[in-house]
Amino acid sequence: MINLKINNKEISVEQGSTVLMAAQQLGIKIPTMCYLAGLTNHPSCMICLVKDKKNNSLQPSCALPVSEGMEIITDDNEIFNARKEALELLLSDHVGDCEAPCTPSCPANMDIPLMNRLIAEGNFKESLKVVKKDIALPAILGYICPAPCEKACRRNQVDEAVSICSLKKNVALYDLEAQESHFPKKLQPSGKKVAIIGTGPAGLACAFHVLKNGHDCILFDKNPIAGGTLRYDIPDDKLPKLALDAEIDIITRYGAEFRLNSTITKKIFETEIIPQFDAVVIAMGNFSDSNISDFGYESNNYGLNINRETFEVNKTGVFACGNIIRSRRMAITSVAQGKAAALSVHQFLSGIEVKKPHRMFNSKFGKLKEEEITEYTKEATLDRRIELPDGKIDNYTPEQAQKEAARCMHCDCRKPDSCKLRIFADEYQADRKRFIFGDRKVIKKYFQHNSIVYEPEKCIRCNMCVDICTLEKDKLGFSAIGRGFDVEINMPLDYSLSDLLESTAKKCAENCPTAAISLK
Repeated sequence: MINLKINNKEISVEQGSTVLMAAQQLGIKIPTMCYLAGLTNHPSCMICLVKDKKNNSLQPSCALPVSEGMEIITDDNEIFNARKEALELLLSDHVGDCEAPCTPSCPANMDIPLMNRLIAEGNFKESLKVVKKDIALPAILGYICPAPCEKACRRNQVDEAVSICSLKKNVALYDLEAQESHFPKKLQPSGKKVAIIGTGPAGLACAFHVLKNGHDCILFDKNPIAGGTLRYDIPDDKLPKLALDAEIDIITRYGAEFRLNSTITKKIFETEIIPQFDAVVIAMGNFSDSNISDFGYESNNYGLNINRETFEVNKTGVFACGNIIRSRRMAITSVAQGKAAALSVHQFLSGIEVKKPHRMFNSKFGKLKEEEITEYTKEATLDRRIELPDGKIDNYTPEQAQKEAARCMHCDCRKPDSCKLRIFADEYQADRKRFIFGDRKVIKKYFQHNSIVYEPEKCIRCNMCVDICTLEKDKLGFSAIGRGFDVEINMPLDYSLSDLLESTAKKCAENCPTAAISLK
């Protein structure tokens, strides 16, 4: 047995073990991308670097054999920075999006490509669940949202953007017309009570997400009917009141209580609202039309002063969202702020630190090159955008919706939650642009196999797929082609993807550390 120390913890392991194996036995986490137990080891990613304390050298732990008396460090600043640099080098050669451009362009950050795929399959019920995860008022927004997501849609480079807004409205109206509406599952009841002042887009959206997080919610409004600016500022030929009423009814049936004809004065706010509620959200609409200046809170030229990351007005459970903090033209922005404010309220009521939600690392490469348009349209129909006679007021038939959704080019990653390159780039705060010089590689996509997709520009050349195919004696398998920096993992001898893999396709996809090989 070999005796050594890792982070000052003693361990005895069998001769022939690696430092990585010894660390795993101690429960010490060392990141890996190109390592899989049972395969030939290729220390190519250099994410598993550790330090030999005796000579201060950095070594890949997956290939470093243990030796008697060895002392290893796995977590100092030098190691962190070296791993970060290794990730940045990998990213310099990586061409792929973690999120399709439409998703971060949506203020509510909705998973638009997934919605599109489900609609294209005719699965309207599941597509609605995707929408309702992030957007509380999809039918309303389907009518009035200016669709910033469509401006970012890559389909614009082919002909015209996918009609994302109309598709979202389509599934929302499908829900409103169903015998049983979809209500997202709520968290366990907290026994906490939240007051929301204002029933415009921000207040309604905030109520939806507050309820989803398990808290009771009461909305106050000075008007006799709920809806705020949606009802009183937008004409019926832009937003039918039937759709507005239907979505307010959904929120009511979800559990919200409305107290209308209720003007909240400073006295009522201080003597009734604050003492009787565990948290308060101010969503009164335009600052200039409100009486919020009477309440004693700080304001600026635009509106109420808040913490821009947490939507807190102060540290005692008062929050604000929507036009009360700054007048905006886009209701989707107010809806997104209502969702964000609801999360902060939930954190506050749960007794944890109120902080801005973490946004995962997002690799992005920009516009498609001319020769890449063909690659991206492999997953989409070439039909032109379906324009409705009356624009957004009109609605698709189910068949039209499926046809329009099928135009989506699937720009998003197939492994957004399991790609190790993304996970570690996020953990180590990698700068994806640090080592990017010159022109990027041209994206190619191979779909010939019946169960997997291969995208070589996402490959980090870990060789795991080559080893899996060799070890399990698959038909042909992937091969390392070329030498040095120009080596690539690809199909040998001009074979197609369908010729290569029989028994190992799924295993290759499941163990690929990026989305270079992924299941369809």
